[in-house]
Amino acid sequence: MKPTIVVGYSPDEFGAVGVERALEEARLRDARVLVVNASRGDAYVDEHFASTEQLRALEEQLSSSGVDCEVRQSFGHDVAEQVLGVIEETGAILVVLGIRRRSPVGKLLMGSVAQKVLLGAECAVLAVKPPR
Repeated sequence: MKPTIVVGYSPDEFGAVGVERALEEARLRDARVLVVNASRGDAYVDEHFASTEQLRALEEQLSSSGVDCEVRQSFGHDVAEQVLGVIEETGAILVVLGIRRRSPVGKLLMGSVAQKVLLGAECAVLAVKPPR
């Protein structure tokens, strides 16, 4: 069985760069990619939760990549905990996250999924940013 690379996904430029890098890493490591798109359950107002159309476009991109891929959507109390759960469940060798710049106050008030995953993951974490 191939090793797994997990990528935290949101339907924006940060999710796109995360998926692109996860696919590159999967080719280098002969691994599979598991894309996780999670929400706290407020999907109708959560712009980070992919719509049916956005998922369809993502799945088309993944199927044309030549890499074994899977997409999962989930709901739960904490998005980072959902990603960490998938990492643990699959024994992932790497997690890839597209990150955005936030002020220290922004992190304090809103929390940071990337920070929680970085601190909680038992595997390597690769944080990537979109080109400027």
